[in-house]
Amino acid sequence: MECNEKDLLLLIALHRIRFLTLAEKIILLKKLDSFNALALMSIEDIISTCGRNISKAVWNGKENLRAAQKELAIIQAKKINYVTYLNPEYPALLREISDAPLLLFYRGNLNCLAGKTVSVVGTRKITAEAKKDSVKFAYDAVNAGYTVVSGLANGVDGAAHIGAVTAYYDSVEKSASLPEGKTAAVLPCGCDTVTPASHARLAEQIIISGGCLISEYVPGTPAENWRFVQRNRIIAALSPATVVMQAPAGSGALITADFALGYGRDVVFHKAAFSEMAAAVKKAVEKDLDAKLALGKVSKYKRENTPEKYLEAGAPVVNDFQDFCRCIAEIPGTRSLNNEQLKLF
Repeated sequence: MECNEKDLLLLIALHRIRFLTLAEKIILLKKLDSFNALALMSIEDIISTCGRNISKAVWNGKENLRAAQKELAIIQAKKINYVTYLNPEYPALLREISDAPLLLFYRGNLNCLAGKTVSVVGTRKITAEAKKDSVKFAYDAVNAGYTVVSGLANGVDGAAHIGAVTAYYDSVEKSASLPEGKTAAVLPCGCDTVTPASHARLAEQIIISGGCLISEYVPGTPAENWRFVQRNRIIAALSPATVVMQAPAGSGALITADFALGYGRDVVFHKAAFSEMAAAVKKAVEKDLDAKLALGKVSKYKRENTPEKYLEAGAPVVNDFQDFCRCIAEIPGTRSLNNEQLKLF
């Protein structure tokens, strides 16, 4: 369901206000009758309407409107699709989190997120073994009717998307029934561009195979470090379970795992995360983090956020997609490792 231009302009203007929560944006949306009404509001007016003291926020209603108008022009020129939080087509699992985006922009088939989903994440410093396992896991998941959600980054993300689209192309080549599963890439930039640029062809294949590229950022928004972290929460929210294929200490994939746990989702580790090759990467990464921690260049949290922390808290380890399916069907805690087993890793 599309909005008319005036309504969409108000939505964009609200969506881009970073100091407001989703709930506050919806309050304003229901009370305002036009984008001009928002542009004319003072910070005091917003405080009065939302009922929260945000007096330290920087606000210029007219400047916000001008920026929204430019963003609307890009959306229209590039024919980018969008869906609002209040629309029935908005992904149901994403709607469950309190910090969901008011607007979601996408290219491709958003409906691929309406069925079974699994998020597959991991490090960019992928080992050959983890790459192979990531491709195979996603390939099997798509053939089993799951949409594989990841972030299109180098490493595990790219391997997972490749596995997913390969399942589609293999079916086409064999003239067989197309798999019900697809793949969805969550971007840290506007969905009119691709980060990294080297994955532009892969992004095209995702769309051709019935998947989608999605972003909470308006088209034209560049990728910045903090946006990678923010997009991780969406990757975590879009699936009942997040599978970590390989992730040494401090990996952004473990931030995704934290988001997943915070949203009440399952976090599962693949055995590739604890292979001999992964151990070599782990050792090098931890040595680097120790040096940076001593110089105050990284946080203690980043250094201590390790796969072992999740295992100690009860996260299960699976061998492949079929084992993952068995795992999520088991009684919670069945696969929790004891201290003796942890020593093996």
